[in-house]
Amino acid sequence: MIVLVSPFLLRKKFTGIALWPFLLLKDSALKADAIFMNHERIHLRQQIELLVLPFYLWYGIEYALRLVQYKNRYTAYRNISFEREAYEKEQDILYLKNRPFWSFFRYL
Repeated sequence: MIVLVSPFLLRKKFTGIALWPFLLLKDSALKADAIFMNHERIHLRQQIELLVLPFYLWYGIEYALRLVQYKNRYTAYRNISFEREAYEKEQDILYLKNRPFWSFFRYL
């Protein structure tokens, strides 16, 4: 994981994003936020499991389907299987040590 910090790399509403192998952060203080970092590390693991490019394709397609389903950008985003797993498990700092392979399938 390569952490890059810049307030200019991300859109206004984003605080961070995992783009394997990078973690882009808007503020260096986020590195000390264990829950935030765990959330983003979960995304990095998901990306590795799907060999990176298929992750982004799946993410985009699922977002589009959820947007049609919910007709709200934020609700669609929060209901993407990858995000549901990351938000549900972000407070479990040991989650990645015991996480079964392709666990995001449970959140479809």
